[in-house]
Amino acid sequence: MPNNEDRPQIKKHYIYDPATKQRIPVSDEVYNEFYRPIWNTFRKAHRHGCCSCPGSKWWLCGGDCAVCKYHTAGDSLSLDYEREVVGDIREDESTDIDSIVIDRIIFAQLLKRLDELMPEARRIGELRLDGLSDSDIADITGIPRTTFLSRLKKAKAKLHAEYSDLI
Repeated sequence: MPNNEDRPQIKKHYIYDPATKQRIPVSDEVYNEFYRPIWNTFRKAHRHGCCSCPGSKWWLCGGDCAVCKYHTAGDSLSLDYEREVVGDIREDESTDIDSIVIDRIIFAQLLKRLDELMPEARRIGELRLDGLSDSDIADITGIPRTTFLSRLKKAKAKLHAEYSDLI
């Protein structure tokens, strides 16, 4: 008869959802990816005396000390620590809707002119945003790497000359 002690124990991981008050089973990778930043914030807040969460309740920590009922003043008097814990998440309220609309119109004009100068530039830009290397982009587009780099350079120079007040 096999002994249960000989079998390796498979540890199950859960993420607590405070909205539904349920534990959701997840893989080890997802568990660590979700809780690592929270653990870092939890430890820093405890180290600075800003958190009075009981150690047994760590799994309730959402990593947002500003809204936690266990948040205390602690020894932190600088804004640098607050940015470290809470993060700089406030939007710039000084931007008005007119400037956003104008920026979008100008951006659309720039893209239209870029399409006229170099039609494949948009595709190259999308592939770069996907993290592909210039060699990979050259293979996908069928344009030699040095050719599309020189074309991009020329297109950029033309855009800069035409729209120097905007770029």
